[in-house]
Amino acid sequence: MEPKQSELLDVEAIRKDFPILQREFDGTQLVYLDNAATSQTPDQVIDTIADYYRETNANVHRGLHQLSQEASIAYENAHDRVAEFIGAEGREEVVFTKNATESMNTVAYAWGLAELGPGDEIVMTEMEHHAALVTWQQIAKKTGAEVKYIPVDEEGYLDMDAARELITDDTEMVSVVHVSNTLGTINPVSELADIAHDHDSLIFVDGAQSVPHMPVDVQDIDADFFAFSGHKMLGPTGIGVLYGKEHLLEEMQPYLYGGMMISKVTFEDSTWHELPWKFEAGTPVISQGIALAEACDYLDDIGMENVEHHGERLAEYAYDQLSEFEGIQILGPPGDDRAALVSFNLGSVHAHDTSEILNDFAVAVRAGDHCTQPLHDKLGIAASARASFYIYNTKAEVDKLVEALEETEALFA
Repeated sequence: MEPKQSELLDVEAIRKDFPILQREFDGTQLVYLDNAATSQTPDQVIDTIADYYRETNANVHRGLHQLSQEASIAYENAHDRVAEFIGAEGREEVVFTKNATESMNTVAYAWGLAELGPGDEIVMTEMEHHAALVTWQQIAKKTGAEVKYIPVDEEGYLDMDAARELITDDTEMVSVVHVSNTLGTINPVSELADIAHDHDSLIFVDGAQSVPHMPVDVQDIDADFFAFSGHKMLGPTGIGVLYGKEHLLEEMQPYLYGGMMISKVTFEDSTWHELPWKFEAGTPVISQGIALAEACDYLDDIGMENVEHHGERLAEYAYDQLSEFEGIQILGPPGDDRAALVSFNLGSVHAHDTSEILNDFAVAVRAGDHCTQPLHDKLGIAASARASFYIYNTKAEVDKLVEALEETEALFA
């Protein structure tokens, strides 16, 4: 009997919106479990992109003709929609970038180079994605600031006692991942924000793995900055979001210069456009932004609480099934306290071998260090395999993963 699905989602109806899920490889239907890297895109979002290029394609904020006006309105409305989706006060706090990495670099360069210096500290965690870790590491080298790391314990949780000791009056920025893309840990970002603000520090939250999977309210978290990407939440590639509190974005100088982001230009100097356009130099990500707004609509129609519940149930089910393998190593917290992913190593089988064999069964998972190389070094492993889930995945697909792993295990016995 096929395992029962979440009562809150009509998964079979959802799957019909995703044409790529119907693909077969050598007669075997695709099982896509690499959603933490990139989610698939529903017809509604694909159609939004196609309709833009068929009917509205024009540059924004630069033309008085009808197409430009229509594109400008749609693009500006997309900022409003994304602001609503994450609980921002308005479009002034939502900057469109090309990905979460660019969002982090924008703050690191526009704020960090101006504000950091010798004696200042940046506090991160040992589970940070390279997008944050490498960026702040390099900014620290440029400014003379020091980077410190909140330890991760054996179960994959942050050591919050250590966090309270590490975050001091010398701390200028706390940069923390909301959900670990390797461990599945859901970090207490609101508590970390309180600790940071008690020391007059700012907090930057990497929401790349949280915004697609759970309700997020940046004001409730009290994040000063928050970043995420469209391609992990049913949207297109090529668009990310930087949220920043309005007063902070007002005070910051732009990171990129050129057209669109200016108010007045002379041969001697320039002044900047109002928010958020001040940080969107050049022709922006117009079609991607409009499509991201459609992805927000799609997720809200399902209900983010339902999205969260479904993903957590699949992760717990997968954790329990994988735990039956002898000698398996599962990274991160227990199955009932994690986000929608499970990273693991099957005995002595290298993660890359696991992924390649699973591919023979049309099961797509990730293998490698997942852009968390220092974390893998701390755990004493070179790589891990990762199965990550989304709204269109089923428990039956987890069973197919398990069956393929049984075949993998037998090959290396």
